[in-house]
Amino acid sequence: MNTIRKSVYLKATPLEVWAYLTEPDKLAIWFHKPKTPLRAGNEYALFGVESGKRVIWGAVIEACPPDYLEYSFTVEPLNGVMTRVRWWIEAVEGGTLLRLEHSGLPEGSEAYGVTLAMDEGWEEHMGRMRVDLHAVPA
Repeated sequence: MNTIRKSVYLKATPLEVWAYLTEPDKLAIWFHKPKTPLRAGNEYALFGVESGKRVIWGAVIEACPPDYLEYSFTVEPLNGVMTRVRWWIEAVEGGTLLRLEHSGLPEGSEAYGVTLAMDEGWEEHMGRMRVDLHAVPA
């Protein structure tokens, strides 16, 4: 299975980054908005901020604030394939290093478009998080 790995340095504390990964109002800024916070053991659904349509769903597998978050993840283009998203939050001098691993994406030339779309999406969304966090005094 294909795996996407990304990382970004953020001018924020690990607790601030944690909020951006788990709290509905913060998720709505850079990603998609759930109706409730992401918590271990709970199923979740993320909704398009403008459309209100369910776009991502799964279950939170592990949540260890403010260091690690893991959840299952699927979208319609995955045709029922449940993938896994892991986030590592590490304090570094001056801010936080946020690392993402999205694994279990389908392989093969026919599925490669889905992997490309996910890769581009994570890049765009993590960029939005950085812009918003850097606009807020840390």
